[in-house]
Amino acid sequence: MTRIATVAALTLLAPLAAGCAVMDRFGFGPDAQAAAGLPGQIEAVHAAAVAQDQAVFWVSSNGCTAKADLTPVVRRAGTGSVISLRRLNEDRCRSPRPEGVELRWSFAEMGLAPGTRVSIENPYQLPPA
Repeated sequence: MTRIATVAALTLLAPLAAGCAVMDRFGFGPDAQAAAGLPGQIEAVHAAAVAQDQAVFWVSSNGCTAKADLTPVVRRAGTGSVISLRRLNEDRCRSPRPEGVELRWSFAEMGLAPGTRVSIENPYQLPPA
């Protein structure tokens, strides 16, 4: 294959590769099949912070969201870990809290050693206005 043909082929294939990433992001790709064994559904968070061997999340609440309604799923990634906060129980109350609720887990609760490097995998969502 000539160099021009190779460049042309790569140029044509680039959008397809991007499409695969989009498909994975929205739950249609092979990663979605792997996530099928995980509990609950991924939770969009208003904010997240990791400090002092704790992970703190601010999530939407219709008035009844409690820590037991969500679970952090931890997976190892290189020299650190990735946390994915997943909702187990839907909040069916009717007293929305626009600021959301703060939920925290210690590293010990998540089975992480003190000082572990951690990143958060959840998508971010602005709180309702």
